[in-house]
Amino acid sequence: LMKRRSVLGSVAAGGVAAAGLAAPAIAQGVIEWNMVMPWPRGTPGVGVNAERFAARVTEMSGGRLAIKLYAAGELVPPFEGLDAVSSGTADLGHAPPYFWVGKAPVLNYFTGIPFGLTATELAAWFQYGGALELWQEIYKEFNVVPFFAGSSGIQAGGWFREPINSLADLEGLKMRSPEGPIANVFAAAGASPVNLPSAEVFTALDKGVVDAADYSVFSVNQAQGMNDIAPNPVYPGFHSLPLVEVSMNAAKWDALPDDIKAILEETVKEFQQTQLKGNREADLAAVAKAKENSKITVHDWSPEERAKFRALGVAEWEKIAAQSPMAQRVYDTLTAYLIDKELLRQ
Repeated sequence: LMKRRSVLGSVAAGGVAAAGLAAPAIAQGVIEWNMVMPWPRGTPGVGVNAERFAARVTEMSGGRLAIKLYAAGELVPPFEGLDAVSSGTADLGHAPPYFWVGKAPVLNYFTGIPFGLTATELAAWFQYGGALELWQEIYKEFNVVPFFAGSSGIQAGGWFREPINSLADLEGLKMRSPEGPIANVFAAAGASPVNLPSAEVFTALDKGVVDAADYSVFSVNQAQGMNDIAPNPVYPGFHSLPLVEVSMNAAKWDALPDDIKAILEETVKEFQQTQLKGNREADLAAVAKAKENSKITVHDWSPEERAKFRALGVAEWEKIAAQSPMAQRVYDTLTAYLIDKELLRQ
């Protein structure tokens, strides 16, 4: 509460001071920013929270920073958000970094890593374990300033048309999975991963383009009707909890007055909490509801099968580290943090 009062106080003070500044955007009283996201409008969890974030910043700034949100495909294609923010086509974006791993494989460590950190551990690694500084260094190459906006929560392990109980059941399945180590693990287990934008996942399953889908948290999948066409979900998955970022064009960020920067920083922190808590509550309800539905069978990997996945996942950690000096630095920082906190899992 005190932080919010302090921020709002700075907004009021900034409004008075703005009249004496030469910057045209401030002199006119309103800074207008475009924000892109890879989700369709109204997407439960991630999409709704991005819409809330844009509205909240506009509200807290008293309208001085007005954010116009563009959903997937409205301004740029779903997987081009980072390029848009980097070039200035968009001023800020909301997405998980795993959409950009083709540009910088090191980003795999920050999102969706197999058998990685829990939500609390991920936040602590960023705040206290050196991850934030390395992350910011990586994004300098793209002229982008990244902000940690929480994580999505425990991922579903996939939605399947047919019952799934072992790695052997994955053999030959075409499966939607985002590019990166998770897709590589599924591939090593025998599946054929296909990367599709979120807006196309349901249709691809419905039309038989893919046999299964690894996409988002359980409640989001349930709300989209995945159970109607793929009634064999696996929960929980073996994924790390994908980080969600709010990224800003570096030049646009540097040009902002300090009080507007403070509002953005505080709103991102608020976003962290709503993202994780909202998904967690929705998932608990969605899983319970699915287990009561006779047409849905919620599966879980046995300890033996999960151990096989883990061996494949750990191999992916090491492969990423070998790809660049920066990847090795992040790998060393992550493993050192896990060992120091006695979190390295067997």
